[in-house]
Amino acid sequence: MRRRQFLAASALSVPLATAGTATAAPRLATGAQQLAQDGWRRLKGRKVGVLTNPTGVLTDQTHIVDSMVAHGATPAAVFGPEHGFRGTAQAGGSEGDYQDPRTGIPVYDAYGANATKLQAMFTKAGIDTVVFDIADVGARFYTYIWSMYTAMQAAANLDFLVLDRPNPVGGKANGPQLDPAYATGVGLKPIVQQHGMTVGELARFFQGEFDVKTNLEVANVKGWRRDQLDTGLPWVPPSPNMPTQDTALVYPGTCLFEGTVLSEGRGTTRPFETVGAPGIDWRWAETLNAANLRGVRFRETYFAPTFNKFQGKACGGVTLHVTDPREFDAIKTAVAMLITAKSLYPTVFAWRPDNWIDKLSGSDRLRRMIDAQAPLDEVVGAWQQELQQFRRTRLPYLRYR
Repeated sequence: MRRRQFLAASALSVPLATAGTATAAPRLATGAQQLAQDGWRRLKGRKVGVLTNPTGVLTDQTHIVDSMVAHGATPAAVFGPEHGFRGTAQAGGSEGDYQDPRTGIPVYDAYGANATKLQAMFTKAGIDTVVFDIADVGARFYTYIWSMYTAMQAAANLDFLVLDRPNPVGGKANGPQLDPAYATGVGLKPIVQQHGMTVGELARFFQGEFDVKTNLEVANVKGWRRDQLDTGLPWVPPSPNMPTQDTALVYPGTCLFEGTVLSEGRGTTRPFETVGAPGIDWRWAETLNAANLRGVRFRETYFAPTFNKFQGKACGGVTLHVTDPREFDAIKTAVAMLITAKSLYPTVFAWRPDNWIDKLSGSDRLRRMIDAQAPLDEVVGAWQQELQQFRRTRLPYLRYR
């Protein structure tokens, strides 16, 4: 069944939401939840375009677009990021332009569009307000924050409203900062690898630090603390390979394995928590556990991915088990994994030939230091000065304790 046929069939089987606020909000309330509880009155009378995906839901798991329609605040258009508005596309894909069969709203494919192309979409849709509501996972290379940045650039003469959500990996910044010479779609501006900010805070940061001119509003989260990981909100996978919050916890680090020939676990039930390749054995888990990294243990594992790298081939490797999320350092852990994999399996481990690792880590420094056999603490120490500077720079834009 083709994508549009699938979406149409799904629309016929599920009735349109009539309220979107049937379940009482928990103590923590997202920006979207607060506007929905007020019947979306803040948006009535505006010509709204919504940049969102399946994570744009309320506590009863009604999607915000469906809730808006039910309350008479029907958007003029929806804009789909990577993976699409309804989330049917895999990594690096989108759903194209189409009419949403559930609501009849035109959907524009915004993935990969630069500010000029996106501005043309906004003009064609006839909107005066852009609403952004997508759950981020706190890593620089997760593309949704750059979709927001580009949309802010494109909305120079429009209102831009961010419906804020908690950062599922907390509010602590960590890792190397992007060198602008390595800017790509997985990192357009110099922020650190694990930014520790909500999308609302990032929007303010983008406006203040990168001179983005738009009339920005942020509907803050009510009741969230920066150190709060358990929010009580339903987990909706932000992308097909982000099935649980456990995945999000390790992702700012283990996504670096996308820059190697090893499998990062795509095509398994635990992507980014499971890493390996043919020719890897029990020694990797034993070596990593002997390093006594804080907040994590490694289990020897074997798997055969159903797609992506090594499809259908038996791989050996490790599965990460985060034992203490507050002690766990995803990036330091991933660097330890890279160092030990290269040392133990020199004929198996290799960087991707296109040096994609440089785009993910933000420069060629990580790759060069690991190739030079620099020890773990020296590698991690190399970015501490820029990390401290980023922490100072972001302070005026933080809105949660």
